[in-house]
Amino acid sequence: MDASDIQLTAAVEERHWWYRERRAVLARQLRRIGRPGRALDLGAAGGGNTGVLVERGWDALAVDYSEAGVEIARARGLNAVRADARDLPIGSRTCDLVVAFDVLEHIDEDHLAACEIARVLRPGGTALISVPCDMALWSAHDEASGHFRRYGRRDLTGLIEKAGLAVDDLRSWNVLLRPVVALRRRTSTGGDVVDSPALVNAALTAVIRAERYLPVHALPGVSLMLRAHRP
Repeated sequence: MDASDIQLTAAVEERHWWYRERRAVLARQLRRIGRPGRALDLGAAGGGNTGVLVERGWDALAVDYSEAGVEIARARGLNAVRADARDLPIGSRTCDLVVAFDVLEHIDEDHLAACEIARVLRPGGTALISVPCDMALWSAHDEASGHFRRYGRRDLTGLIEKAGLAVDDLRSWNVLLRPVVALRRRTSTGGDVVDSPALVNAALTAVIRAERYLPVHALPGVSLMLRAHRP
């Protein structure tokens, strides 16, 4: 993400249906993990997810390649550093958790970033990773967002396992809205992070929240959510 995208995200993410529900997903995963420890939020942008970690007692560090993202995170009172995900200035086996939400698709050498995630995790530590899925959804949005690819299930699983992590769970996310997204992306001319009208935002929030209770996570979605651990 470039500086303007990060600034736009920071301005709308507290009320935007997509970011709010993704943070709810993160919060549920944190409850599953249990006792907080040291966490790394990789590709943190302005630190929205880092804030979720801190609120739940984690000693969290936001890491982003963009200086704009680091500045926003620091302005929010978060610990943040600028670094390359392919060469992290973090000691090996020092993190209990690494969160990498919508990061790997921005990196040409995604295998290097995956190996760094594995390196910094302690044995037994958890990685929570999300990526956009399915090249059939590729559009101008991906190009404007600086994506190198969208992932299939086998692609993501193979990448993470080759890095030395064991995959515990892999599921689709944003399944119910996939037809709407696919239609929108056909006519997309750029990024689609916008501040939706209140009624539209409420309706989309209701739809994506419904996925919490429906058995849809094996169906094609817009994103993939993966949980893995370092053996």
